[in-house]
Amino acid sequence: MNENSEKLIIDDNGDQSSTEASKSNKTRLPRWVIVIYAITAFCALLYLIFMLSEPFSDFFNRYVSSVFRAILAHLTSWIPFSLAEFMLILIPVWVFLISRAVIKKYGSSLKETFMGILCVLSILGIVFSVFTLNFAAGYRGSTLDKKLEINRQKVSAEELYDTSLILIEGIESSVEAVCFENGGFSVMPYNYSGMNEKLLEAYDSAAQKYRFIQKLDSRLKPVMLSEPMSYTHITGVYTFFTGEANINVNFPDYCVVYTAAHELAHQRGIAREDEANFMAFLICLESDDPYVRYCGYLNLYEYVASALSRADRDLFNLSYSQLPETVKGELRAYSSFYEKYEHSTASKVSETVNNTFLTSQGTPGTKSYGMVVDLAVAYYKQ
Repeated sequence: MNENSEKLIIDDNGDQSSTEASKSNKTRLPRWVIVIYAITAFCALLYLIFMLSEPFSDFFNRYVSSVFRAILAHLTSWIPFSLAEFMLILIPVWVFLISRAVIKKYGSSLKETFMGILCVLSILGIVFSVFTLNFAAGYRGSTLDKKLEINRQKVSAEELYDTSLILIEGIESSVEAVCFENGGFSVMPYNYSGMNEKLLEAYDSAAQKYRFIQKLDSRLKPVMLSEPMSYTHITGVYTFFTGEANINVNFPDYCVVYTAAHELAHQRGIAREDEANFMAFLICLESDDPYVRYCGYLNLYEYVASALSRADRDLFNLSYSQLPETVKGELRAYSSFYEKYEHSTASKVSETVNNTFLTSQGTPGTKSYGMVVDLAVAYYKQ
């Protein structure tokens, strides 16, 4: 009997201590959340060092971030669709499930609610940490003109005109092998998988010339919702949290090829938009495929011609008049295609978000895309 009474006392105390421990654990941050915040703090320090040291950023981008980018690219390359797109589509579901779980577990007191909020915010810590380890150093390292050893300066209208003529020569050298149909648009003579292979071959070839180019086997991801995406004016996006180069395939073929080369440049650590644009051009020229080269020449010509039209309309008209008629037809077809999406509300929101992000990374914002013309003029002057 005494033994039974002692057992009852022990069990009762055990239940009480268990309840107290349960309450105590419930009001503490889980260990995994603490670990996430510790990693986030380390990455914040790392990001600060990127901002202060260009050489360290170059080193980290080439030897450390390249490993993270390769791992993510290989982990997601076997998936036939864009994992990033799938995750973004399910954002409402994620929000509902996470909110429900947090309210259920941390909804009984103000202190527990605060703990729940900290748990949710740890997701942002994960995103920031992945960005820092994977991509951020590319924005703070040395610029592409330094890596290519070219002298980048402000350009004159005459220099833009001269560069446009060189690009027209390139267009003429490849346009004979290009097929035009479908309302004036050129047609890519292979599927997206074939395009992927040709661009990867060009990148492998470029890696022999440029030591800063990372060798990487990866899979381009056509976006399923490309038509709605077109209203945002986004032709492609590299999602650093999945390592995927996502392509809007609603745009004409000559845009898709160049965009794919651009996003693959991001996937290899070339973060700034003007530099990714110019690297896409160099990669297209590295290809032995005439259509890929045509896409590179024509897309860069559009940037140069746009800048020339603002600087000197007469020189622009003179340059444009020297384009082959089939190419003029392609540009007219693009203008007609783009009218549908040009003034959408989604594009204004998208540009604001993108501009804010790019500015926060120390770049001039969305106008940096067009700054590729400075690199083009400097490259051909060299």
